[in-house]
Amino acid sequence: MDEPKILLSLEGIVKEFSSVRVLDRVSFNIREGEIMGLIGENGAGKSTLMKILSGIYQKTEGTIRMDGQLTNIPDYITAKRLGIGIVPQEFNLINYLTVFENIFLGNEIHKGLLLDKSKMREQAKAQLEILKMPLDVNKYISELSVAEKQMVEIAKAMILDTRVLIFDEPTTTLTPVEVRTLFSLMRKLKEKKVTMLFVSHKLQEVMNICDRVTVLRDGKLVSVDEVANLDANILAKKMVGRDFSQVFPPKKDRRAEEYVLEVENLSSGNMVKDVSFSLHRGEILGFAGLVGSGRTETMEAVMGLRKLESGEIRIKGKPVRIRNAKDAVSHGLGYISEDRQGKGIVMNYDIIKNISLISLKDKYMKGFLIDKKAETAASDHYIDEFNIVAASAKSELRFFSGGNQQKVYLARWMDTDPEILILDEPTRGIDINAKREIYEFIHRLSEARISCIIISSEMEEIIGMCNRAYVMREGKIASCLNEDQITEENIVFNATGIKKGVEKDG
Repeated sequence: MDEPKILLSLEGIVKEFSSVRVLDRVSFNIREGEIMGLIGENGAGKSTLMKILSGIYQKTEGTIRMDGQLTNIPDYITAKRLGIGIVPQEFNLINYLTVFENIFLGNEIHKGLLLDKSKMREQAKAQLEILKMPLDVNKYISELSVAEKQMVEIAKAMILDTRVLIFDEPTTTLTPVEVRTLFSLMRKLKEKKVTMLFVSHKLQEVMNICDRVTVLRDGKLVSVDEVANLDANILAKKMVGRDFSQVFPPKKDRRAEEYVLEVENLSSGNMVKDVSFSLHRGEILGFAGLVGSGRTETMEAVMGLRKLESGEIRIKGKPVRIRNAKDAVSHGLGYISEDRQGKGIVMNYDIIKNISLISLKDKYMKGFLIDKKAETAASDHYIDEFNIVAASAKSELRFFSGGNQQKVYLARWMDTDPEILILDEPTRGIDINAKREIYEFIHRLSEARISCIIISSEMEEIIGMCNRAYVMREGKIASCLNEDQITEENIVFNATGIKKGVEKDG
């Protein structure tokens, strides 16, 4: 049997930012037509390596060879010309343009001085048919689901005869059905000899789709292994350098505590229909369900981010009126959005400004001036509390890993002194070690009798963390599961409608 062809070789890759080394002599190769996994904790160097390959960053030292030839990738345009494409975690699509216009964005076909829309439409349709993607090329991006937007990103990358396709956390916002569709497409691309780099924190997915897996830790190469020789536990240990026998901290039953939040018959738009639930003091309460089931919309209504059409909210037994986020904060509510970069942190602000953004007026103003000393002292406290890895408190968040960005976002809300903290997909897109740190922090909140609501699409997170769990389906509560009832089977059955009926609410 012939040896597999080496398509891409990286030799001694070094990358430094202001003399800080984030990649330290990384060397490995990628075979033609294979799916190579790339894993590591946040800050391990995965994103930096992807950006070097796609021409966004330039290496400090080392060599890259493609087809055995020494290759320089000085910019994104050169990477595309070499056949290196990337499907980003945060989509780079324009909502008011159509599917075909987005596919050809930056690579438009002209007829004289005008765009040849007919030809672009025709070629985009042909590309989608080749990829077996059932999309209308005339639809606007704003009309598409998350999974369909991802299809557009893949088609956009493939329109230029891509030979190496990088997937950056592609399954973060996908349902299990959509993940299966993506993996089916990846296998079809593999048959066409397309080489793929699959970056993910979901180790089981890496095991399912990849041929080999490269592990980075602290900017250094740990190993390159055949997936057939590994399991998820071995991969986790390679990533963090130690065993992870207990990811979730121990639970404590809080049902004897008084209610701090009671919601009755809440309705808002088409996504929240007559929803009722309760939350005990110090409880960790889960909200499970399929994407689009109304979980996020329910909490946005509670926080005053969506118009409340009917229903009552009681905090510590007293009815309250929450018209906006300011009202919510005044009643001791905090909310970590699932859209960390879109609705949460400010990417070009430093740690200090991000943390004090909500509490600035109440905590750090002296007349018309900001008390910089107090503001800096608070950020230093949270950097220690959350183990935030940063060169300085004045570092902008756009340079941070996803896990460290999430920690800063958590710190911002903790600075408002909440009694009830709602966390929507709190560990999305972060590594196993950062996840465990966040789980331990939520556990500490519970011990301090601060109540938490976790919305999560990861069933193991709901099972491992929550005292009770509400399952939503089509904008309504499908069930309330108590401790021993929170199983994968019960969640799936209630989320899909296979099983109906609400368990006794404890």
